[in-house]
Amino acid sequence: MENLKLLENNILQVEAEELVGHIGEVVRIHGSIYKIRRMSDFAFVLLRTKRSVVQGVYSGEYSEFPLESLVEESAVIFTARVVAEERSKVGYELQLLQLEVLSVPTESSPIVINQKKVDTSIENLLSYRPITLRNEKERAIFKLQEGIGRAFREFLYGENFTEVHTPKIVATGAEGGANIFKLEYFGKEAYLAQSPQFYKQMMVGVYERVFEIAPVFRAEKHDTSRHLNEYTSVDFEMGYITGFEEIMDTEEKMLKFMLSYLQENYTKELELLKVKLPKIEKIPRVRFMEAKEMVASAYGREIKDYEDFEPEEEKLLSELIKKSTGSEFVFVTHYPSKKRPFYAMESKENPAETLSFDLLFRGLEVTTGGQRIHGYEEQVAKLKRLGMTVELFESYLMMHKYGMPPHGGMGLGLERLTAKLLNFENVRYATLFPRDINRLMP
Repeated sequence: MENLKLLENNILQVEAEELVGHIGEVVRIHGSIYKIRRMSDFAFVLLRTKRSVVQGVYSGEYSEFPLESLVEESAVIFTARVVAEERSKVGYELQLLQLEVLSVPTESSPIVINQKKVDTSIENLLSYRPITLRNEKERAIFKLQEGIGRAFREFLYGENFTEVHTPKIVATGAEGGANIFKLEYFGKEAYLAQSPQFYKQMMVGVYERVFEIAPVFRAEKHDTSRHLNEYTSVDFEMGYITGFEEIMDTEEKMLKFMLSYLQENYTKELELLKVKLPKIEKIPRVRFMEAKEMVASAYGREIKDYEDFEPEEEKLLSELIKKSTGSEFVFVTHYPSKKRPFYAMESKENPAETLSFDLLFRGLEVTTGGQRIHGYEEQVAKLKRLGMTVELFESYLMMHKYGMPPHGGMGLGLERLTAKLLNFENVRYATLFPRDINRLMP
């Protein structure tokens, strides 16, 4: 090993993804010891790096450190020789030559994380989140979620949208009602933003097309598999539209781009999680009442709620659409005015309907959007008609008063979309650190 010692100052530090280009060379690589599999006269050592798990081999023939110095979850730097290995999926493995230990855990993990999956309850999975996220599959979920966000950003930049960052402490809720967190704000009443809706609309008057990917907060006392009290919303708003159909057209293009982007750039995670991405040709569009009647007729159900969709109806409609068209997505349009916010534009043909939509994916609503009221008098009149205090919305109405183009937009729940892409029944599996009515830690 004399030669190695002479060379060690010149040994290249590499990333796991670069190893295939260094077969036959000695390199340095850092990571955490994920798993040790001891054999009779050697050991397999799995090193977890930022995106990959790399296999190394310990052997008394060439390893210059004792096997006992390897402890799972230690942070280390290995000096290793990259050797070709036909039996390996990646075509190589590491001969572990030298070891530098950077840190050693003081306790063993309370959860086994280095198996194919973390075999524990959802409560344990979430309570020990800083640890369970180290599992190869668990962290792949959020790498894939990163890809979704990156794809949306790239698409929207390509469509000449401007990214904005709006306040999350606000004076007025976008949708009002009881589902809003109140704050004491230096002697004044304030709220956590339910959405960036007001600010998106304001910025249409500045940049014409804007988007934001950011947290939103809902004080809903739901304890279901589909609800969170804090989630990440992908919002965009666009001006000078000729109809709310343009919003759906843009979202459809965005989703197509995202699926293609994941296929191209996140193959490793897709394969690891065994994800079958949906195909989008043209997303079907069904009016709200037609959709209700379709489900009622096909499944012999009585329509009980004429103003909104029940979760079961969303599932059944998605089943029907997939059977008839092959699409796993469906836009439901023209929701009743009674169930849409005060800023939703109503249909001129039927004021009881709004120019709005939801997007359902595999039986779950993942997007809400539509055209907004852009005229000052029309917006004030609707506020009054709904019994709302106009004075509370002065800063919001400023943009209407001084002129706004026709506009509309949408908000998409990132965690819900991720969960459905991965066929998770509970949105918490697709949430990094969930916040619900029972959970504030970690």
